[in-house]
Amino acid sequence: MEKVTDHYKMIGGKSPFNELTFQQANSLKQVLKREGPQLPVYVGMRNWHPLLPDILEKMTSEGVQRAVGIILAPHQGTASWGRYQLAVQEARVRVEQKLNRPAPIIDYCESWFTHPLFIEGAADRLRCMRDTIPVDRQKQTKLLFAAHSVPCRFSHPYVGQLLKSCEAVCAKLQIATDWELVYQSRSGDPSDLWLEPDICDVIKGLSKNNCLSVLVAPIGFVCDHVEILYDLDIEACQVAKEKSLDFYRASTVNDHPSFIRMLADVVRRSVQGHISPNTYVSRKI
Repeated sequence: MEKVTDHYKMIGGKSPFNELTFQQANSLKQVLKREGPQLPVYVGMRNWHPLLPDILEKMTSEGVQRAVGIILAPHQGTASWGRYQLAVQEARVRVEQKLNRPAPIIDYCESWFTHPLFIEGAADRLRCMRDTIPVDRQKQTKLLFAAHSVPCRFSHPYVGQLLKSCEAVCAKLQIATDWELVYQSRSGDPSDLWLEPDICDVIKGLSKNNCLSVLVAPIGFVCDHVEILYDLDIEACQVAKEKSLDFYRASTVNDHPSFIRMLADVVRRSVQGHISPNTYVSRKI
């Protein structure tokens, strides 16, 4: 906890996660209001306010009977979709016991790791940062797509979906070679096998390959927060400096217009279908 507290201090004392998430939600609400369907948009979180039980209680009290659930993680896995769906299930039980009435049924939206609008937003963020690299250094710049590491036993379908996102972004930008998927922010039991290679280990080896710069695209995240602002912008950047490499980091999609339009699209598809076609449930949690 002390180590994490220090990370927050080094990025200014707080994470922009909540602010950015509400910007995404408010932008989605405006698109739905303008283009339909006009639906209320709620934000519920697993580890911080507004907590899932509180927001589900609010939704129940306001008469919501059914909702489209969007888990703001592009790639499905136990550590993302699985844990959040379990948390929602547990929150629904708590609300129903407290209010003695049914909590809203949640229909999760389809997966969107290769949705054209998500890829468009991620590619645009990457393009904007790539264009800041001096032209004479671009050919000696290594592109690293970064995602959160998870225990290897939870790698399916997470890794396959990550690779497909990377390939789609590269196709959009006509990047043929010289990119790699790396992992960051490992935590938990040191004896567990986690997804590798670690981004810092990869950066340490780049200077041996006639590389001058490293360009990082955080493909596994949809908003800037401590694991971006510290783990990449401070920790990974410092490793690059120690190896005399220039460090560039593309923004996450945040509230990119294409990403917001994508959220609206998956909401419409879910509302029209009235089903939950890609619910990810893990029994290993």
